[in-house]
Amino acid sequence: MRNWVKNENVQMIAVALATAAGAQFKINPFREDDFRIGLGVSILLFLLMIMPHLPYVKTGILTGLASITLQSADLIHHVHTLSVWDSMRDNLGAGLYYVVFAYGLSKIKYRFHEIPPLLLGGMITGIDFSSNFVELFVRGVLSGTNIFYMREWLYLLIVGGLRSYFVIGLYNSFAVRQIRLLHAEQEKRMEQMLSVNSGLYGEVFYLKKAMNTIEGITANSYELYRDLRDRDMNEYSQRTLGIAQQIHEVKKDSQRILAGLLKLYDNENTVNMSLSEVVHFAGKANRKYSEMLHKQIKIEIEQQYEGESPYYIPLLTVMNNLLANAVEAIEREGTIQVRVFEQENDIHFVVIDSGKGVPDAKRGVIFEPGYTTKFNEVGIAATGIGLSHVRDIVQSLEGQILVKSAPLGHGTAFSVIIPRASLMKEPGVESTLDHDRG
Repeated sequence: MRNWVKNENVQMIAVALATAAGAQFKINPFREDDFRIGLGVSILLFLLMIMPHLPYVKTGILTGLASITLQSADLIHHVHTLSVWDSMRDNLGAGLYYVVFAYGLSKIKYRFHEIPPLLLGGMITGIDFSSNFVELFVRGVLSGTNIFYMREWLYLLIVGGLRSYFVIGLYNSFAVRQIRLLHAEQEKRMEQMLSVNSGLYGEVFYLKKAMNTIEGITANSYELYRDLRDRDMNEYSQRTLGIAQQIHEVKKDSQRILAGLLKLYDNENTVNMSLSEVVHFAGKANRKYSEMLHKQIKIEIEQQYEGESPYYIPLLTVMNNLLANAVEAIEREGTIQVRVFEQENDIHFVVIDSGKGVPDAKRGVIFEPGYTTKFNEVGIAATGIGLSHVRDIVQSLEGQILVKSAPLGHGTAFSVIIPRASLMKEPGVESTLDHDRG
């Protein structure tokens, strides 16, 4: 069914029939009762503008034939003494009108988006006027009537202009709606891409740290092997060498995994993103997260500083983590405030929640790997790498993260402070984060 609808011939026939049917709704502005101005032209113009892939001339010919057939049948039905030939002759001009009109549009069909609307309306009015001239000329030749009445020609020009600008306005409204739908779809894809890249960045970041640890263990194992060998403890030295070799194999496997991830996470030629977009995407994602947890949480954003950064992925990872923790800290309903401002050449990102808060005694350990207050339904602890993850990424940006009680005493306030020079660094200036990427 879908392939049938998409068939070009079917589309042309549909346009022809819709135009011919619309032409039946008409007015007769001239002395001759057989000259009519109907909705058919407006329908044809709109359909051709939204379907530029159709062959315009062929569509115009089919439309002309459909118009002649339908109008002739209608005329014979109302005037029983009229012959088929006379009816066809009287409507031949109307059929030629559509052919000429479609031919004129075919010359500008690929420039609809380039030509300014006022100029486009004037050009289509000219095409419409020329098509009317051909129709009236053919009618005059076949019927022997005078077609040169100045008032009627002026009326045709005015009607053609009004019709053209009306359809262009309708087309632009349709185009704007399509652009909005496309923008919404692109934003949705952007959110998905940023979410994937944010998670992928975290995995790459920690895999690099794990590689450094593995490398250190390999070196220590080999040193132990050499010490044992020098002491003639051959049995233990060989076992230690075997362990070092196994660790080295783990390192090579990790390097292959890291190389694959880096191909996916290619940020060497990345563009900048504004801080407002980063905060917007993080806020939107965690509003959905709160809805998924069946919580009524209001996320308020107060942004006093704006700028663009090439490090939006690590920054988004940090903001997503802090906001997700804030959502989880609130039991049923509450508020999360996000503030972005500049102070003494530092950019501050503050996340304040109205949750249960962090006890003073635990603020010194919450950033340590393995610490967690989260347990599942069977009492198994979470991995606890969240805040340590945040701290390491912030430090890679040469910044720091602080935690304290919320201003009103209920909840927690996390402050991420990053030097503006590090966050907004111009290309070519190396930072700790750039070093970690290598």
